[in-house]
Amino acid sequence: MNERLLQGSEYPDDTGEASPLLATALAGFAADETRYADVLAALGAARLLVPVVAVLGEVETGPDGLARDKSSDMATVLLRGVDGRAALLAFSSAETLSAWNPDGRPVPVPTRTAALSALQEGAEALLIDVSGPVPVAVEGEDLSALAAGWRLAKVGERVGWVAATD
Repeated sequence: MNERLLQGSEYPDDTGEASPLLATALAGFAADETRYADVLAALGAARLLVPVVAVLGEVETGPDGLARDKSSDMATVLLRGVDGRAALLAFSSAETLSAWNPDGRPVPVPTRTAALSALQEGAEALLIDVSGPVPVAVEGEDLSALAAGWRLAKVGERVGWVAATD
Protein backbone atom coordinates (compact mmCIF):
# COMPACT_ATOMS: atom_id res chain seq x y z
CA MET A 1 0.00 0.00 0.00
CA ASN A 2 1.41 3.39 -0.97
CA GLU A 3 1.25 6.00 1.74
CA ARG A 4 0.59 9.59 0.84
CA LEU A 5 1.40 12.42 3.15
CA LEU A 6 -0.46 15.69 3.01
CA GLN A 7 1.66 18.75 3.40
CA GLY A 8 0.61 20.78 6.40
CA SER A 9 -0.20 24.45 6.27
CA GLU A 10 2.67 26.90 6.32
CA TYR A 11 0.50 28.90 8.73
CA PRO A 12 -0.83 26.44 11.34
CA ASP A 13 -1.68 29.16 13.88
CA ASP A 14 -3.26 31.53 11.37
CA THR A 15 -6.19 33.43 12.89
CA GLY A 16 -7.31 34.90 9.56
CA GLU A 17 -6.37 38.44 10.56
CA ALA A 18 -4.32 40.64 8.26
CA SER A 19 -0.69 40.99 9.23
CA PRO A 20 -0.23 44.20 11.23
CA LEU A 21 2.42 45.46 8.78
CA LEU A 22 0.14 44.90 5.78
CA ALA A 23 -2.89 46.40 7.56
CA THR A 24 -0.88 49.52 8.38
CA ALA A 25 0.40 49.81 4.82
CA LEU A 26 -3.11 49.40 3.37
CA ALA A 27 -4.50 52.07 5.72
CA GLY A 28 -1.69 54.42 4.70
CA PHE A 29 -2.41 53.74 1.01
CA ALA A 30 -6.13 54.45 1.57
CA ALA A 31 -5.22 57.89 2.90
CA ASP A 32 -2.49 58.59 0.33
CA GLU A 33 -2.11 56.57 -2.88
CA THR A 34 1.50 57.69 -3.21
CA ARG A 35 2.22 55.15 -0.42
CA TYR A 36 1.79 52.22 -2.82
CA ALA A 37 5.45 51.26 -2.28
CA ASP A 38 4.67 50.68 1.42
CA VAL A 39 2.01 48.15 0.39
CA LEU A 40 4.46 46.38 -1.93
CA ALA A 41 7.08 46.26 0.83
CA ALA A 42 4.56 44.79 3.29
CA LEU A 43 3.35 42.24 0.74
CA GLY A 44 6.87 40.83 0.41
CA ALA A 45 6.59 39.24 3.85
CA ALA A 46 2.81 38.83 4.07
CA ARG A 47 0.46 35.89 4.02
CA LEU A 48 -2.52 36.28 1.71
CA LEU A 49 -5.73 34.28 1.55
CA VAL A 50 -6.53 33.01 -1.94
CA PRO A 51 -10.16 31.92 -2.16
CA VAL A 52 -11.22 28.68 -3.74
CA VAL A 53 -14.83 28.12 -4.68
CA ALA A 54 -16.85 25.12 -5.86
CA VAL A 55 -17.45 24.99 -9.60
CA LEU A 56 -20.02 22.62 -11.05
CA GLY A 57 -18.33 19.87 -13.03
CA GLU A 58 -20.09 17.15 -14.96
CA VAL A 59 -23.81 16.54 -14.64
CA GLU A 60 -25.16 13.12 -15.57
CA THR A 61 -28.79 13.03 -16.58
CA GLY A 62 -31.09 10.05 -16.38
CA PRO A 63 -33.48 8.80 -19.07
CA ASP A 64 -36.14 11.13 -17.66
CA GLY A 65 -33.89 14.16 -18.34
CA LEU A 66 -33.35 14.90 -14.64
CA ALA A 67 -29.91 15.35 -13.16
CA ARG A 68 -28.74 12.23 -11.35
CA ASP A 69 -25.11 12.71 -10.43
CA LYS A 70 -23.22 15.94 -10.18
CA SER A 71 -19.56 16.59 -9.56
CA SER A 72 -17.79 19.74 -8.56
CA ASP A 73 -14.25 20.97 -8.58
CA MET A 74 -12.52 23.59 -6.48
CA ALA A 75 -11.01 26.52 -8.34
CA THR A 76 -9.26 29.80 -7.65
CA VAL A 77 -11.08 32.93 -8.76
CA LEU A 78 -10.10 35.12 -11.68
CA LEU A 79 -11.92 38.40 -12.18
CA ARG A 80 -12.02 39.88 -15.67
CA GLY A 81 -12.04 43.68 -15.88
CA VAL A 82 -13.98 45.77 -18.37
CA ASP A 83 -10.73 46.05 -20.36
CA GLY A 84 -10.64 42.24 -20.69
CA ARG A 85 -7.62 41.73 -18.44
CA ALA A 86 -7.80 39.05 -15.74
CA ALA A 87 -6.77 39.31 -12.10
CA LEU A 88 -6.38 36.60 -9.49
CA LEU A 89 -8.23 37.48 -6.30
CA ALA A 90 -6.45 37.44 -2.94
CA PHE A 91 -7.34 38.86 0.46
CA SER A 92 -5.46 40.29 3.40
CA SER A 93 -7.81 38.71 5.96
CA ALA A 94 -10.70 36.31 6.44
CA GLU A 95 -12.90 39.35 7.09
CA THR A 96 -12.17 40.95 3.71
CA LEU A 97 -12.59 37.58 1.95
CA SER A 98 -15.95 37.06 3.66
CA ALA A 99 -17.09 40.56 2.64
CA TRP A 100 -16.52 39.49 -0.96
CA ASN A 101 -18.01 35.99 -0.69
CA PRO A 102 -18.85 34.24 2.58
CA ASP A 103 -18.67 30.86 0.78
CA GLY A 104 -15.09 31.33 -0.44
CA ARG A 105 -12.69 28.94 1.25
CA PRO A 106 -9.48 30.68 2.29
CA VAL A 107 -6.18 29.08 1.35
CA PRO A 108 -3.33 30.83 3.17
CA VAL A 109 -0.26 31.33 0.99
CA PRO A 110 2.80 33.58 0.92
CA THR A 111 2.37 36.57 -1.38
CA ARG A 112 5.00 35.09 -3.68
CA THR A 113 2.83 31.99 -4.23
CA ALA A 114 -0.25 34.10 -4.94
CA ALA A 115 1.68 36.28 -7.42
CA LEU A 116 3.19 33.25 -9.12
CA SER A 117 -0.25 31.61 -9.36
CA ALA A 118 -1.65 34.77 -10.96
CA LEU A 119 1.04 34.67 -13.64
CA GLN A 120 0.63 30.92 -14.19
CA GLU A 121 -3.13 31.42 -14.67
CA GLY A 122 -2.44 34.04 -17.33
CA ALA A 123 -3.67 36.91 -15.16
CA GLU A 124 -2.19 40.36 -15.54
CA ALA A 125 -2.76 41.33 -11.91
CA LEU A 126 -3.13 40.17 -8.34
CA LEU A 127 -6.18 41.98 -6.95
CA ILE A 128 -6.10 42.26 -3.18
CA ASP A 129 -9.26 42.95 -1.13
CA VAL A 130 -11.50 43.56 -4.16
CA SER A 131 -14.46 44.44 -1.89
CA GLY A 132 -12.38 46.82 0.21
CA PRO A 133 -11.93 48.54 2.41
CA VAL A 134 -8.70 49.17 0.46
CA PRO A 135 -8.57 47.33 -2.88
CA VAL A 136 -5.10 47.17 -4.42
CA ALA A 137 -4.07 45.84 -7.83
CA VAL A 138 -0.51 44.62 -8.22
CA GLU A 139 0.52 44.26 -11.85
CA GLY A 140 3.36 44.50 -14.34
CA GLU A 141 6.91 44.55 -12.99
CA ASP A 142 5.64 44.61 -9.41
CA LEU A 143 3.67 41.38 -9.91
CA SER A 144 6.66 39.71 -11.58
CA ALA A 145 9.01 40.86 -8.81
CA LEU A 146 6.74 39.50 -6.06
CA ALA A 147 6.39 36.21 -7.97
CA ALA A 148 10.20 35.98 -8.16
CA GLY A 149 10.43 36.46 -4.40
CA TRP A 150 12.11 39.86 -4.66
CA ARG A 151 11.79 42.43 -1.88
CA LEU A 152 11.25 46.15 -2.14
CA ALA A 153 14.11 48.15 -0.66
CA LYS A 154 14.36 51.83 0.12
CA VAL A 155 17.64 53.71 0.29
CA GLY A 156 17.10 57.37 1.02
CA GLU A 157 14.33 58.44 -1.34
CA ARG A 158 15.06 55.69 -3.87
CA VAL A 159 12.93 52.54 -3.97
CA GLY A 160 13.63 49.42 -6.01
CA TRP A 161 13.30 45.66 -6.18
CA VAL A 162 16.18 43.51 -4.96
CA ALA A 163 16.57 39.76 -5.10
CA ALA A 164 16.02 38.17 -1.70
CA THR A 165 18.83 36.03 -0.33
CA ASP A 166 18.55 33.22 2.17
